[in-house]
Amino acid sequence: MSLIQTPTLETERLILRGPKASDGEAFMGFYATARSKFTGGPMPPRQAWNFFGTEIGHWAIHGFGMFIVTRKGSDAPLGIVGHWYPWGWPEREVGWVLFDAASEGQGIAREAAGACLDHAWRVLKWDTVVSYIAHGNEASVALAKRLGATLDENAVQPKPDTPGYVYRHPRPEGLS
Repeated sequence: MSLIQTPTLETERLILRGPKASDGEAFMGFYATARSKFTGGPMPPRQAWNFFGTEIGHWAIHGFGMFIVTRKGSDAPLGIVGHWYPWGWPEREVGWVLFDAASEGQGIAREAAGACLDHAWRVLKWDTVVSYIAHGNEASVALAKRLGATLDENAVQPKPDTPGYVYRHPRPEGLS
């Protein structure tokens, strides 16, 4: 059972759906590991659970948010990818996190982020899209570049005390 009404996006290999209670274990498991260092972790289970609740609440507040990514034919969460605009953020973001290192290098994040970018431009009608990336997260920098984004050194930082990179995604041709 889904906790909130969210759209479902589908790609060639993936289903992007709204978060549900059973996804909490995978989310908390990821945030217990050192792999989460670029996205606010590691963190204790209670903090990770609260962060997971924030992901769900984001959908309720904004009507958009981060999708749980699964392979077609499986409901096991591979990661969380999508639209993010928490209080105080200077711009709307498309971000990505893969929970399991075994999912890296297969184009999953690129496929999911590409679907979310398309959704941001064509459905949500955003006028700009960025991805905020922590310094040192070279895998995310490489993905942003593969998605066509360019570094915007003049963009306002979402966390001025711990600045990172701001990659700006190009508006698809033909969209006004």
